[in-house]
Amino acid sequence: YTIEPSWSAIFGTTVAISLGGIMASRHLHLDLLNNVLRSPMQFFERTPSGNLLNRFSKEVDAIDCMIPEGFKMMLGYVFKMLEVATIVLMASPLAGFVILPLTLWLAVNLEFLGNVLVLAAAIFSVTGRATLSPGIVGLAVSHSLQVTGILSWIVRAWTDVENNIVSVERVKEYSETPKEVPLPSAWPQTGTIEFQEYGLQYRKGLDWALKEITLSVQEREKVGIVGRTGAGKSSLALGIFRILEAAKGKISIDGIDIAEVGLQDLRSRVTIIPQDPVLFSGSLRMNLDPFDSYSDEEVWRALELAHLKSFVSGLPDKLQHECSEGGENLSLGQRQLVCLARALLRKTKVLVLDEATAAVDLETDNLIQSTIRTQFEECTVLTIAHRLNTIMDYTRVIVMDRGYITEMDSPRNLITKRGHFYRMCVEAGLV
Repeated sequence: YTIEPSWSAIFGTTVAISLGGIMASRHLHLDLLNNVLRSPMQFFERTPSGNLLNRFSKEVDAIDCMIPEGFKMMLGYVFKMLEVATIVLMASPLAGFVILPLTLWLAVNLEFLGNVLVLAAAIFSVTGRATLSPGIVGLAVSHSLQVTGILSWIVRAWTDVENNIVSVERVKEYSETPKEVPLPSAWPQTGTIEFQEYGLQYRKGLDWALKEITLSVQEREKVGIVGRTGAGKSSLALGIFRILEAAKGKISIDGIDIAEVGLQDLRSRVTIIPQDPVLFSGSLRMNLDPFDSYSDEEVWRALELAHLKSFVSGLPDKLQHECSEGGENLSLGQRQLVCLARALLRKTKVLVLDEATAAVDLETDNLIQSTIRTQFEECTVLTIAHRLNTIMDYTRVIVMDRGYITEMDSPRNLITKRGHFYRMCVEAGLV
């Protein structure tokens, strides 16, 4: 008899396990990444960052390396075991009646199983000595002596696989967490905003920044928000953009709870012009349209409406003018107008102005206000106002104090009531 190891089977198994492991690991990693990126903020608040890093590093590494290696080792010894069983059966077919029951008894006693298999190979070889050559008998007995070690390695390899398969379960745990709700492509269509008993804390244990805010803003409505420092005005903007998550109640836009909306979706559908304009190191065009979503004609049109066209046209590189970090090579007023042009490009249904003109001169303030009145007529506008004269023609004014809404009505009616808003107007010299 001539026995040759099946190298092609071993090679094929190794290739199959390697390719299968790579594909499975890639699939699990992508599922994990996509799900984590679309998880709500509460998931990140209750999940330690170390756990997340472990899932993406240690557990994925175990899936990449340890599990395929364990499978290869285990299958290698399984093939070795099959080789031994084949040789013993070839030496004495009667040994099959012993091998099959002993295989089922594997979990009970490996050492005893190996010794019995050696004994069976020896006995059956002796009983068939008339038909078997001494070489085959010696080969069968010598190979059967390897059974104990092979079975031990099979069990050890299987134990390693079982231990590392926990990594798959851990990755699957985070890849099956609830995801944020996908949005209709046209959301928001009207721009209605509703606060329902909304409360906000900057951190657990601190005082409430907003308390029991119940408010409904209709489509196309222009609402001014005023109050002294610390009254909670900017906290409303933080809540709308989910910079801070609601501690109580909810905010809905077009009837959809924003807590269930992905942050990327939410912040791409609502626009803010902040008090401190943000520009990045790069070209002016990149700062206006970072994702190249608009044509040059649309960008120039936005610059014209923002009263920046003549300034940009006079620059040597025009739209490719290089902005320094933070836009330091532009004046504060110009940076604010760039933010206005950015908002004009996006033209979302909801616009928030967080004291956007507080730090600019009156001329720039008037330019911004005139543009907002004409170009955002169809949008819902919330203006956190520093200069009261900018909101005197708004639909409503909300007066805030210590996190509460203390007054809410049209500017004319609030002045007539002679309350907080009236006193603020007197201090500003408007009445």
